[in-house]
Parts: sequence; structure tokens; C-alpha cells
Amino acid sequence: MKHFTFYPIMALCIGASISVGCSNDTLSTTEKQVVDLVSYPDSVASDSVDKALFEVLNLDYPGLEKVKEQYVQRQYYHAACELLTYYRNRANVVNPNIDLMTPTISPAEQNMADQALQHRFYIRNFKESTANGVDTYYSFVNNGKIDWETLAATMPDQEFKNQLHRHQWMPALAKAYRVTGDEKYLESWKATYRAWMAQYPNPQARPADKDVAWVGLQPTERVRDRMDILPYFIQSMKFGAGWLTTVLRAFHDEVEIIRLGYYNDGSNIRLSQAKSVATAGLLMPEFKKSAEWLKEGAAMVSDELSNQFNDDGVQNELDPSYHISAISDFNAMYKLAQVNNRLDVFSSSYASRMKNAVRFVCDLIFPNYSLDNFNDTRNSSYTKNVILKNLRVYADMYPEDSEIQWLATEGRQGTMPTRLVSTYATSGYYMLRNGWKSDATMMVLKNNANPNNKWHCQPDNGTFCIYKNGRNFFPDAGVYSYGGTYESNVARNSYAATKMHNTMTDLSAVIGKGYMNGKMLKNEQQAQAQLLVTENKSYKNLTHRRAVFFVENRFFVIVDEGYGDGNKDKINLNFHLATGKGAETTLVDDLSAQHVYGAHTAFGDNNNMLIRTFAETNQDFGYANLTSPYSNKLGEVNGSRIGYQYTIRKPEKGAARFITVICPFGSAADYAKQTVEARFTDNPKEAAGTFHAGGASVEVNVNGKVYQLTYTL
Repeated sequence: MKHFTFYPIMALCIGASISVGCSNDTLSTTEKQVVDLVSYPDSVASDSVDKALFEVLNLDYPGLEKVKEQYVQRQYYHAACELLTYYRNRANVVNPNIDLMTPTISPAEQNMADQALQHRFYIRNFKESTANGVDTYYSFVNNGKIDWETLAATMPDQEFKNQLHRHQWMPALAKAYRVTGDEKYLESWKATYRAWMAQYPNPQARPADKDVAWVGLQPTERVRDRMDILPYFIQSMKFGAGWLTTVLRAFHDEVEIIRLGYYNDGSNIRLSQAKSVATAGLLMPEFKKSAEWLKEGAAMVSDELSNQFNDDGVQNELDPSYHISAISDFNAMYKLAQVNNRLDVFSSSYASRMKNAVRFVCDLIFPNYSLDNFNDTRNSSYTKNVILKNLRVYADMYPEDSEIQWLATEGRQGTMPTRLVSTYATSGYYMLRNGWKSDATMMVLKNNANPNNKWHCQPDNGTFCIYKNGRNFFPDAGVYSYGGTYESNVARNSYAATKMHNTMTDLSAVIGKGYMNGKMLKNEQQAQAQLLVTENKSYKNLTHRRAVFFVENRFFVIVDEGYGDGNKDKINLNFHLATGKGAETTLVDDLSAQHVYGAHTAFGDNNNMLIRTFAETNQDFGYANLTSPYSNKLGEVNGSRIGYQYTIRKPEKGAARFITVICPFGSAADYAKQTVEARFTDNPKEAAGTFHAGGASVEVNVNGKVYQLTYTL
């Protein structure tokens, strides 16, 4: 009878994909336990072993000598036991994602694990209900068994079906086991995973799009998480040698499925696929194909570093959340290779090429470390703590950059940035500000270059947000629903619609596919103002030019012109302001008798904003008061906005021309003193509506002070 030695679960610091960088020196504090793992003949026990695993393992890999010896003798169960011993004790590979010596689990993760015991599975961004701050997840029990299909079929959002097959509750089960030592978490994982594999067998060939469980990020996330899950569970007495062979063979085959289904270059999914394949090669070097995985995955990751980011450093999905995620993916891959002494698989310029991407995040975040909902970003996921965590990673990536250090330490170290204007013209993001501290004023103007209709980029070119002293006064609508298409998904359509943003529309229509190709025409520091001019042909017969003057670093003047090919539709300007509750409700200012319209906020903290819109012509002048929702998290309405739509008919041979003035003010008493007037000065009265391709001139009077503002191209 053969015996195998293993160490008590809380005492061992294991290596390889099971290691966090500590060594077996810690074993001296605990006595070894001898456990009889082979209590019956191999001919019987081997029935539980997936013998095919040994065909894909490199049995000549250092440390697998005993495995090979038993395998050659056709003692498959003994070989599996030796393999289990090897994985419990290997120390030549480091996985920085896990902590076996001082494991912790958050309350949210513990909740995920406990509900998984009841087959209520955590599906990212979806839950059945919330009570007292605790989420309850959907139950997948039907007639006492796990039913993967019935509930999923009733969910209208395809993302639910996708996320279900990523097994996002399983890492929580692993952590719960490591922290508590309670075998019920291991047994739940085994039973659930076994049931899933039985219903969704690996197709062993390139999966069709209809095979939801095997396409896209589904196998990619499962492979990634499996390498973190195994180390937490593998010391359990109930983690049998047969189960190890089942899991490892499934792991190998899933990596191969990813390789068969790589997405096109430049896709965020392709990057995740490449990263998972390369990581598998690094952390699981015992497979015959491990070196191939590492070489192929690392090469693709390096290629994607060029494919994923435009030349200005912005990730090509043009979505801030995916941009931040892409940086994390690239950096994590680099760090993983570094701690495992395999930086040779990446170019020496790998880290330096991410610098512009990091700088974009630094420029985009508000001074209070928050983020707007541009495109498909859900800013509830980007709390101050999350953003600071990312900034600290960036500071570690670039320790010589004093500005990143300043941001990452909230000003305690480093040097405060001095730039007040940041332009990312290739991608279409622009930032104007008067400072970097929390009381600063800042505008982000979004005019994306998206001719290829990247999925995560909403049709809202020309929109903007304005931050002042801790408040975003013009919050983006967000995304609400992540699934479906712009044509078919009602919820997604309603939030992504162009009129839901702070920009120009033609008859309130959505900017069509192929008409999101924003460009910058000018960026200039003038005597009185910082000037930014952008343009986008938003419809077949209408181009929207927007000039922004940040006057005296205090207030904004926006000059909008809609021109093009004889079109004489009704042209709208849409504005949506943040609002509060009760007395802090934002108020619309009806000055329609003078063909003027506007609004102002009424927050009680003396931090408010006023907006007024004027037009050069007033044929078919009209207005509509707007109340619209915004969503910071999928499936949730997190607040409402109050604003207005200002409309005129475009002159047939001219342009719809507007001036909008946006001024900060303090209290209600301060609001009563505000006076704002504006007019175009580049056309005589009889030529009102004439468009000048070379620029525009306006006169603005704010509280009795007159400003002459002009730009020329």
C-alpha cells in the first residue's frame, strides 16, 4: 500500500499556480500528516481517473518523474495521486492573484459563496433583489436539480446568458473554503461544475456563435479563474486525484477552444483571450502545449498593445471602462511574466508603450476621483477607492512620473500637473480645466472618431459634462442595458439615443452608423479664453460644428452650428442637468418670449450652474422641458436629470446657429443677480443664419461685462 504526504491546509504555502511568493520554510511550524490516499487497488480506483489527461501532459517536465513512472506501468490512479502530490507542493511558479497564507474574503464574496450552496449563482450585474444592502441572486433550482436553461431563457438581456457561463461565483467558493476550511464549499464547486460539464460538453472544435457557453469571454474567464481556484481547494482531503484529472483535462481543452475561437484584431475580447492563453502557459507549464500557449499568447498580447490603443493612447473601443480594463490586462500580464522571470516573451518597449494610455485616465477623471458614464462606462464601478487603486498601480508602473505620483497619493507626494488642456484628437476626447484640486472646474467634451461603429461607443458626438467643486452638473445618461442592439433593445436605445445627451440632433433622430467620425479643428489659447473647436458630420445632410470658449477659466460659451447641403429640418439642442430632491430640484427658465431658454440648479451648498441658449434665427422656434433618467449601473435607474430641448428650423441655404452660455454661481441670492445675453456679430441682420466655414464671432454679456469671442480656421 502506498502512502502520500500532504500538509494541513492552513499551514502550507504552495508554489506554482498555488504560490504567492513564500516558501516551504513555513512548514516547520506544523507537523506533517500522513494520509492513505490509495485504499483500494488501482484497477478499481482508476475508474475515477481521466486517463486522457496524461496524453496532454509533458511527463518529462521536471517534478513529474513519479507521475511518469506510474503512468508507464499503467497504474493510472497511482499516477494521478503522484500528480496531486506534485501540484500540492510545487514551488517553481508564482501566481500573484492569490494569498494562501493570510486569505481573506469580503462580505460580498462570502454572500456569493453562501448563496451558491443553494444554487443561487452570482451573475455579474444581475440580481433578483437587494435588502439591507445584501444582494439575493437568481435561483437555478428546478425540481430539486440545477436547471441552467429555464431561467436564462426568460431573461431579455443576452448578457445574462453570457455571464452565466463564466462561473463568476466559483472564485468566491474557493476563497470561502480557504478561509473557513468548511468542505461544503468544495463539494458545492465540484457538484456544480460537474453538472455544468455534463450539460455543456466541450465541442472539441471551433464553436458556433449559438454555442453561448463556448464562445467569447465565456471559456476565457473560466480558464482565467480556474488557475486561481485550484490553489485554494487542492489541499482538501476531499479533493481527490480523480477529480484533479477531470479538472486539468477540462482546463487543457478549454484553452484549446479559446485558441480555435480568437476574435478579430483590436477586440477587447481578443485581448482577454490572448491573456488567458499566455497565462495558462506561464502558470501551468506541465502541459505539452504550455510553451506554445505562452509564445502564442504573449505574441498576441504584444500585437494587441498596438491594435488596442489608438496613436493618442485611447483604447479603440472608446469606452473609459474598457480602457481602464485594457491597461489592467496588459499590466497584469507584464507583472505575471516578471515575477516568473519570463519577460523575455515581451518586447523591451512593452511598459513604455502604455504610458499614453495611463495619461488618458489621469486626464479624464474628475478632480474628486470620479468618472462620468461616457459610452458604456458604469461609473458605480469606479468609486474613488477603485480609481485610486488603479492610480497606485500606474504610479508603480511609472515611479519616475511625479504627476502620476501626485494623483495616486492625493497630492501628498509628487508634483501637481500644470496642463489645463488635454486633447486626444484621434479618439475624440478633450478636457478643459482651471485646476486639478477638488474645487476646480472641468469640462470633458466627447466627439469620438468611430466610423467603424465600435459597439461600446454611443452615438452622442458633441456631448459634454461639466464638473465643479465635487459635482457633475451635466451627467451622461449611462447605458442601463448592455445587451441587444441599438435597433432592437428598447432600454439600450432609450439611454444611448443622441437626444439623451448634451448635443445637437436633427429632428431628435439618432446619429446613424457611419456618421460618428468626430475631428478637432482647432485648439488655441486666446487672451480671454481657451478655445476648442470640433466637428462631426452627424447626418447625411447635417454637420455639427461646436466651438467651446472657456472664458477667464470661469465660464463656458458654446457656439453650435448645424450646416449642410440644403437640409432645412428642425434642428435641436439638447441639455440635461443634474437635479436634486425637494428644494434642490433643478429649474427650467422659460424666456421663450425673447426666443431664449435655459435652466439653473438649486443646490443648497452654494455650488450651482446656470445655462442659457440663444439662436441667430428663430423660424419655428420651439422648446420642450426634459426630464430624463441616468444609469450608473446596469439595470438600475440611479437618478433623473432636468433640462430642455431648444429647436429652430435650419435656414435652407444657411446654418442653424446657437450660442449657449454656462456660468457657475453660488446661492439663490447670487442667481437673482445673474444676467446673461449673447448674439452673433459676424452677420448683418439680413444675412442671419449665414454659415462661415472660416470661423464665427459672438458677443456675450455676463453680469454686465462684455466679451468679444472669435475663432478663425
